[in-house]
Amino acid sequence: MYFLKKSRDIKTDTRQEFKWLLKNEVEKVFNQLTEVLEAASRRYPVEIPGASSQIRQEKYVMATSTQTSQDQLKCILTITGESITTADMTLKLHKHPNVVYHTTISQDSPWKLQQIQDSANYLRMALSHLSVIPKPPNCTTAQEVLYNLDCILDKVNRARNTIAIPRKRTIDKLMNSKNMKTLNPPLPSDLAVSFYLQAHKLIFAVYHLTQAGGTVKFETLQSESPVTWLNEVLVLLSIALHRAQQLKDKICLFKQYPIPELTAATPEAQDVPFGQ
Repeated sequence: MYFLKKSRDIKTDTRQEFKWLLKNEVEKVFNQLTEVLEAASRRYPVEIPGASSQIRQEKYVMATSTQTSQDQLKCILTITGESITTADMTLKLHKHPNVVYHTTISQDSPWKLQQIQDSANYLRMALSHLSVIPKPPNCTTAQEVLYNLDCILDKVNRARNTIAIPRKRTIDKLMNSKNMKTLNPPLPSDLAVSFYLQAHKLIFAVYHLTQAGGTVKFETLQSESPVTWLNEVLVLLSIALHRAQQLKDKICLFKQYPIPELTAATPEAQDVPFGQ
């Protein structure tokens, strides 16, 4: 009887702790996530529906990396929104030091930085999900909260990773990309260039293809520039991920206890955000 009573007491205490968490923590964290993600959305140079972001124009002078000398690679460019609208590039290769290649990007044929728009789209989806959660949230189970947290974590992670870790592309895909066709005049067929975001930097890379013994190799030159808004966005997205994960860890603790009425999933929670 003693152990049965103690078991009932533990379940009662657990229910009370869980209800306290639902009442005091869940709404507060969802509000914090909304504030942080809205702050991140204002840093983007593109318009995000439902956010107060605006298209901005910024100029960058690319600095060469330690492996590339200053006279090998020069690039000055302007980014408007998610596109490079003007750029002036001068290239020199190790194997042809006396040959200078020059090409440009103009407003009539901009180079699109897809990472910016993709990241903004994922952030918009996270904010949209938060916007349909009732205030105060009417959740009653751990599964309902976890469903929403997982959706938000997924979108915010994608928004962050899209700009922090560029997607790798083959040389063939790069050389045949639409962006390469924006260059005027076109570069020789053994040269390709690429612009991409990596963490808090904008990278300009040049690839020179050579063939030796039937094997295709390429030499890489690179220059970069810090991007202030990227660093701010990454910090804010990391804060949101940390706060959401903290709440998720707390909620997951209650799933250890065999209290079905607290942890059981509802059909609504499995299919759509609660409150819809």
